[in-house]
Amino acid sequence: MSLIPRWEFMTDDAKSIIKRVGLFALILFFAIWIIRALIPWLIILIGGYLLFRWMAKQNQ
Repeated sequence: MSLIPRWEFMTDDAKSIIKRVGLFALILFFAIWIIRALIPWLIILIGGYLLFRWMAKQNQ
């Protein structure tokens, strides 16, 4: 039994659209997963940079 019951009756254009949408959703899922993992590091880096600038300004 196929994943989409009427897959064998669909036109080639409809099948290609379904495949493209599925691939796009998969790529989007992985991109969001990677970005979500990097957000804490970005916060730490930006905070460290701002702290460094503030400390350098205090020493002048």
